[in-house]
Amino acid sequence: MPSRPIWRGHLRVALVSCPVALYTANRERGTLRFHLINPETGHRVRMATLDAETDQDVSRRDLVKGYEFKKDNYLILTDEDFESARIESSITLTVDKFVPAAAIDPIYYDTSYLLVPDGDTGKDVYLVLRQAIAQSKRIALSRIVIARRERPVAIMALGRGLVAHTLHEVADIVNIDDVFSDVPAGGAGPEMVKLATQLIDRQTDKYVPSDTEDRYEARLRAVIEAKLKGEGIEPEPEEEPEQIDLMSALRQSLRQGGKQAEGPPARLGRQPTAAKKAPAKRPAARKEPARRRA
Repeated sequence: MPSRPIWRGHLRVALVSCPVALYTANRERGTLRFHLINPETGHRVRMATLDAETDQDVSRRDLVKGYEFKKDNYLILTDEDFESARIESSITLTVDKFVPAAAIDPIYYDTSYLLVPDGDTGKDVYLVLRQAIAQSKRIALSRIVIARRERPVAIMALGRGLVAHTLHEVADIVNIDDVFSDVPAGGAGPEMVKLATQLIDRQTDKYVPSDTEDRYEARLRAVIEAKLKGEGIEPEPEEEPEQIDLMSALRQSLRQGGKQAEGPPARLGRQPTAAKKAPAKRPAARKEPARRRA
Protein backbone atom coordinates (compact mmCIF):
# COMPACT_ATOMS: atom_id res chain seq x y z
CA MET A 1 0.00 0.00 0.00
CA PRO A 2 1.28 3.51 -0.77
CA SER A 3 2.74 5.34 2.21
CA ARG A 4 0.30 8.24 2.05
CA PRO A 5 -3.39 8.40 1.13
CA ILE A 6 -4.45 10.93 -1.48
CA TRP A 7 -7.67 11.70 0.41
CA ARG A 8 -9.02 11.21 3.92
CA GLY A 9 -12.59 11.66 5.08
CA HIS A 10 -15.75 9.70 5.81
CA LEU A 11 -17.89 7.22 3.88
CA ARG A 12 -21.55 7.89 4.66
CA VAL A 13 -24.64 5.85 3.84
CA ALA A 14 -27.75 7.56 5.26
CA LEU A 15 -27.00 7.98 9.00
CA VAL A 16 -24.17 5.42 9.01
CA SER A 17 -20.58 6.59 8.48
CA CYS A 18 -17.00 5.54 9.04
CA PRO A 19 -13.59 7.17 8.50
CA VAL A 20 -11.86 6.05 5.31
CA ALA A 21 -8.73 6.80 3.33
CA LEU A 22 -8.28 6.72 -0.43
CA TYR A 23 -5.17 5.23 -2.00
CA THR A 24 -4.31 5.05 -5.67
CA ALA A 25 -4.77 1.53 -7.03
CA ASN A 26 -1.96 1.87 -9.59
CA ARG A 27 1.71 1.63 -8.74
CA GLU A 28 4.84 2.76 -10.47
CA ARG A 29 6.73 -0.15 -11.96
CA GLY A 30 9.80 -0.55 -14.07
CA THR A 31 8.21 0.67 -17.28
CA LEU A 32 10.41 1.88 -20.09
CA ARG A 33 11.02 5.62 -19.99
CA PHE A 34 12.63 7.65 -22.72
CA HIS A 35 14.26 11.09 -22.78
CA LEU A 36 14.48 13.58 -25.60
CA ILE A 37 18.07 13.66 -26.87
CA ASN A 38 19.89 16.12 -29.10
CA PRO A 39 21.16 13.77 -31.85
CA GLU A 40 24.10 16.07 -32.67
CA THR A 41 25.56 16.03 -29.15
CA GLY A 42 23.93 13.01 -27.55
CA HIS A 43 22.92 15.24 -24.64
CA ARG A 44 19.55 15.17 -22.91
CA VAL A 45 17.28 18.13 -23.69
CA ARG A 46 16.17 20.12 -20.63
CA MET A 47 12.69 21.59 -20.59
CA ALA A 48 12.85 25.12 -19.15
CA THR A 49 10.02 27.05 -17.45
CA LEU A 50 10.11 30.51 -18.98
CA ASP A 51 8.22 33.73 -18.36
CA ALA A 52 6.05 34.21 -21.45
CA GLU A 53 6.97 37.91 -21.72
CA THR A 54 10.56 38.20 -20.46
CA ASP A 55 11.81 34.71 -21.48
CA GLN A 56 13.53 34.47 -18.08
CA ASP A 57 13.85 31.13 -16.26
CA VAL A 58 11.36 30.72 -13.41
CA SER A 59 11.57 28.11 -10.64
CA ARG A 60 8.51 25.87 -10.52
CA ARG A 61 8.39 26.10 -6.73
CA ASP A 62 7.79 29.84 -6.98
CA LEU A 63 4.82 29.56 -9.35
CA VAL A 64 1.22 30.25 -8.32
CA LYS A 65 -2.11 29.49 -9.96
CA GLY A 66 -3.98 32.13 -11.93
CA TYR A 67 -7.35 32.32 -13.66
CA GLU A 68 -7.47 34.18 -17.00
CA PHE A 69 -10.62 36.29 -16.63
CA LYS A 70 -9.85 38.18 -19.86
CA LYS A 71 -7.14 38.05 -22.50
CA ASP A 72 -3.68 38.14 -20.81
CA ASN A 73 -5.21 39.19 -17.48
CA TYR A 74 -4.99 36.75 -14.59
CA LEU A 75 -6.53 36.55 -11.14
CA ILE A 76 -4.07 34.98 -8.68
CA LEU A 77 -5.60 32.34 -6.39
CA THR A 78 -4.00 31.35 -3.08
CA ASP A 79 -4.31 28.17 -1.03
CA GLU A 80 -6.76 30.03 1.21
CA ASP A 81 -8.97 30.73 -1.81
CA PHE A 82 -9.08 27.06 -2.71
CA GLU A 83 -9.72 26.13 0.92
CA SER A 84 -12.72 28.47 1.07
CA ALA A 85 -14.25 26.66 -1.93
CA ARG A 86 -14.48 23.33 -0.07
CA ILE A 87 -17.84 21.56 -0.26
CA GLU A 88 -19.22 18.46 1.46
CA SER A 89 -17.63 16.04 -1.02
CA SER A 90 -14.23 17.49 -0.12
CA ILE A 91 -14.31 15.52 3.14
CA THR A 92 -17.28 13.14 2.91
CA LEU A 93 -18.19 10.39 0.45
CA THR A 94 -21.97 10.51 0.77
CA VAL A 95 -23.71 7.72 -1.10
CA ASP A 96 -26.50 9.23 -3.20
CA LYS A 97 -27.97 5.96 -4.44
CA PHE A 98 -27.23 2.35 -5.38
CA VAL A 99 -27.50 0.91 -8.89
CA PRO A 100 -27.16 -2.63 -10.32
CA ALA A 101 -23.58 -3.69 -10.98
CA ALA A 102 -24.19 -3.87 -14.76
CA ALA A 103 -25.89 -0.47 -14.95
CA ILE A 104 -22.70 1.50 -15.70
CA ASP A 105 -21.11 0.99 -19.10
CA PRO A 106 -17.34 0.37 -18.82
CA ILE A 107 -16.65 3.35 -21.11
CA TYR A 108 -17.52 5.65 -18.19
CA TYR A 109 -14.93 4.20 -15.80
CA ASP A 110 -11.79 6.29 -15.34
CA THR A 111 -9.29 5.91 -12.46
CA SER A 112 -9.40 3.29 -9.70
CA TYR A 113 -8.71 3.91 -6.01
CA LEU A 114 -8.61 1.64 -2.97
CA LEU A 115 -11.02 2.73 -0.23
CA VAL A 116 -9.81 1.41 3.14
CA PRO A 117 -10.69 2.01 6.82
CA ASP A 118 -8.77 4.93 8.30
CA GLY A 119 -7.81 3.59 11.71
CA ASP A 120 -9.74 1.22 13.97
CA THR A 121 -12.62 3.61 14.65
CA GLY A 122 -15.59 2.66 12.52
CA LYS A 123 -13.95 -0.46 11.09
CA ASP A 124 -17.02 -2.50 12.07
CA VAL A 125 -19.20 -0.12 10.04
CA TYR A 126 -16.85 -0.49 7.07
CA LEU A 127 -17.06 -4.29 7.24
CA VAL A 128 -20.86 -4.23 7.35
CA LEU A 129 -21.08 -1.86 4.36
CA ARG A 130 -18.55 -3.86 2.34
CA GLN A 131 -20.37 -7.15 2.91
CA ALA A 132 -23.79 -5.64 2.25
CA ILE A 133 -22.60 -4.07 -1.03
CA ALA A 134 -21.01 -7.35 -2.11
CA GLN A 135 -24.09 -9.43 -1.36
CA SER A 136 -26.46 -6.96 -3.01
CA LYS A 137 -24.37 -6.98 -6.21
CA ARG A 138 -24.90 -3.24 -6.44
CA ILE A 139 -22.69 -0.19 -6.88
CA ALA A 140 -22.80 2.87 -4.65
CA LEU A 141 -22.74 6.23 -6.43
CA SER A 142 -21.13 9.18 -4.67
CA ARG A 143 -18.99 12.27 -5.32
CA ILE A 144 -15.52 13.28 -4.18
CA VAL A 145 -13.22 16.26 -4.68
CA ILE A 146 -9.80 15.17 -6.01
CA ALA A 147 -7.20 17.61 -7.34
CA ARG A 148 -9.63 20.52 -6.96
CA ARG A 149 -12.31 18.91 -9.10
CA GLU A 150 -15.46 17.14 -7.94
CA ARG A 151 -15.70 13.74 -9.55
CA PRO A 152 -18.55 11.21 -9.55
CA VAL A 153 -17.40 7.85 -8.19
CA ALA A 154 -18.70 4.30 -8.23
CA ILE A 155 -17.94 2.31 -5.08
CA MET A 156 -18.02 -1.48 -5.21
CA ALA A 157 -16.77 -4.44 -3.23
CA LEU A 158 -13.39 -5.92 -4.17
CA GLY A 159 -12.04 -8.84 -2.21
CA ARG A 160 -12.02 -7.91 1.48
CA GLY A 161 -12.42 -4.19 0.83
CA LEU A 162 -13.97 -1.50 -1.32
CA VAL A 163 -12.71 0.13 -4.50
CA ALA A 164 -13.79 3.52 -5.86
CA HIS A 165 -13.73 4.26 -9.58
CA THR A 166 -13.99 7.85 -10.76
CA LEU A 167 -16.45 8.20 -13.62
CA HIS A 168 -16.37 10.28 -16.77
CA GLU A 169 -19.21 12.72 -17.16
CA VAL A 170 -21.52 12.34 -20.14
CA ALA A 171 -19.93 15.44 -21.71
CA ASP A 172 -16.50 13.74 -21.51
CA ILE A 173 -17.58 10.93 -23.84
CA VAL A 174 -17.84 11.45 -27.58
CA ASN A 175 -21.24 10.95 -29.19
CA ILE A 176 -21.28 7.20 -29.73
CA ASP A 177 -24.20 7.35 -32.17
CA ASP A 178 -22.19 9.66 -34.44
CA VAL A 179 -19.11 7.41 -34.34
CA PHE A 180 -21.13 4.29 -35.18
CA SER A 181 -23.38 6.04 -37.71
CA ASP A 182 -21.90 4.07 -40.64
CA VAL A 183 -22.44 0.69 -38.97
CA PRO A 184 -25.49 -1.01 -40.51
CA ALA A 185 -28.48 -1.12 -38.18
CA GLY A 186 -29.78 -4.44 -39.51
CA GLY A 187 -28.84 -7.77 -38.00
CA ALA A 188 -26.29 -10.17 -39.44
CA GLY A 189 -27.13 -13.54 -40.98
CA PRO A 190 -28.50 -15.86 -38.25
CA GLU A 191 -26.44 -18.86 -39.39
CA MET A 192 -23.18 -16.90 -39.23
CA VAL A 193 -24.14 -15.42 -35.85
CA LYS A 194 -24.78 -18.96 -34.58
CA LEU A 195 -21.34 -20.08 -35.75
CA ALA A 196 -19.72 -17.00 -34.20
CA THR A 197 -21.54 -17.69 -30.92
CA GLN A 198 -20.24 -21.27 -30.92
CA LEU A 199 -16.74 -19.92 -31.51
CA ILE A 200 -17.14 -17.52 -28.57
CA ASP A 201 -18.37 -20.37 -26.35
CA ARG A 202 -15.33 -22.50 -27.23
CA GLN A 203 -12.90 -19.67 -26.49
CA THR A 204 -14.57 -18.66 -23.22
CA ASP A 205 -12.19 -19.10 -20.30
CA LYS A 206 -11.39 -17.65 -16.89
CA TYR A 207 -9.81 -14.19 -16.80
CA VAL A 208 -6.37 -14.00 -15.19
CA PRO A 209 -4.38 -10.78 -14.55
CA SER A 210 -1.58 -11.98 -16.85
CA ASP A 211 -4.00 -11.53 -19.78
CA THR A 212 -3.17 -7.81 -19.66
CA GLU A 213 0.61 -8.20 -19.95
CA ASP A 214 2.24 -5.69 -22.31
CA ARG A 215 3.90 -7.93 -24.91
CA TYR A 216 5.07 -4.93 -26.95
CA GLU A 217 7.11 -3.64 -24.00
CA ALA A 218 8.70 -7.07 -23.54
CA ARG A 219 9.66 -7.09 -27.21
CA LEU A 220 10.99 -3.54 -26.98
CA ARG A 221 13.14 -4.49 -23.97
CA ALA A 222 14.61 -7.31 -26.02
CA VAL A 223 15.41 -4.83 -28.81
CA ILE A 224 17.13 -2.50 -26.30
CA GLU A 225 19.17 -5.33 -24.76
CA ALA A 226 20.27 -6.52 -28.19
CA LYS A 227 21.23 -3.01 -29.27
CA LEU A 228 23.27 -2.49 -26.10
CA LYS A 229 25.19 -5.64 -27.02
CA GLY A 230 25.73 -4.36 -30.55
CA GLU A 231 23.31 -6.88 -31.94
CA GLY A 232 19.98 -6.53 -33.64
CA ILE A 233 16.58 -8.19 -33.79
CA GLU A 234 14.81 -8.83 -37.04
CA PRO A 235 11.22 -7.60 -37.08
CA GLU A 236 8.57 -10.28 -37.25
CA PRO A 237 7.67 -10.89 -40.93
CA GLU A 238 4.33 -9.68 -42.19
CA GLU A 239 2.63 -12.37 -44.20
CA GLU A 240 -0.14 -11.61 -46.65
CA PRO A 241 -3.37 -13.13 -45.30
CA GLU A 242 -5.33 -15.59 -47.37
CA GLN A 243 -8.60 -14.21 -48.75
CA ILE A 244 -11.60 -16.21 -47.54
CA ASP A 245 -15.30 -15.57 -47.04
CA LEU A 246 -16.73 -15.09 -43.55
CA MET A 247 -18.75 -18.32 -43.42
CA SER A 248 -15.70 -20.41 -44.34
CA ALA A 249 -13.56 -18.54 -41.81
CA LEU A 250 -16.05 -19.24 -39.01
CA ARG A 251 -16.33 -22.93 -39.89
CA GLN A 252 -12.57 -23.28 -40.17
CA SER A 253 -12.11 -21.62 -36.78
CA LEU A 254 -14.58 -24.06 -35.19
CA ARG A 255 -12.78 -27.04 -36.75
CA GLN A 256 -9.59 -25.82 -35.11
CA GLY A 257 -11.28 -25.94 -31.74
CA GLY A 258 -11.62 -22.18 -31.37
CA LYS A 259 -7.88 -21.78 -30.84
CA GLN A 260 -5.64 -19.33 -32.63
CA ALA A 261 -4.81 -20.74 -36.05
CA GLU A 262 -1.22 -21.36 -37.03
CA GLY A 263 0.09 -18.96 -39.63
CA PRO A 264 -1.38 -15.69 -40.86
CA PRO A 265 -5.07 -14.90 -40.31
CA ALA A 266 -7.54 -15.07 -43.14
CA ARG A 267 -8.73 -11.96 -44.92
CA LEU A 268 -12.50 -11.78 -45.22
CA GLY A 269 -13.76 -11.26 -48.73
CA ARG A 270 -17.16 -10.14 -50.07
CA GLN A 271 -20.00 -12.38 -48.87
CA PRO A 272 -22.43 -14.11 -51.27
CA THR A 273 -25.95 -12.69 -51.26
CA ALA A 274 -28.80 -14.64 -49.65
CA ALA A 275 -30.49 -15.17 -53.06
CA LYS A 276 -27.65 -17.35 -54.33
CA LYS A 277 -28.16 -20.98 -53.31
CA ALA A 278 -25.00 -22.33 -54.89
CA PRO A 279 -21.97 -22.34 -52.62
CA ALA A 280 -19.60 -19.48 -53.28
CA LYS A 281 -16.31 -20.42 -54.90
CA ARG A 282 -13.22 -19.65 -52.97
CA PRO A 283 -11.40 -16.83 -54.77
CA ALA A 284 -7.75 -17.22 -55.54
CA ALA A 285 -5.29 -15.58 -53.19
CA ARG A 286 -4.40 -12.11 -54.41
CA LYS A 287 -0.76 -11.10 -54.14
CA GLU A 288 0.03 -7.59 -53.01
CA PRO A 289 3.31 -5.93 -52.11
CA ALA A 290 4.13 -6.31 -48.43
CA ARG A 291 3.38 -3.26 -46.32
CA ARG A 292 6.30 -1.57 -44.63
CA ARG A 293 6.21 -1.49 -40.86
CA ALA A 294 5.94 2.04 -39.50
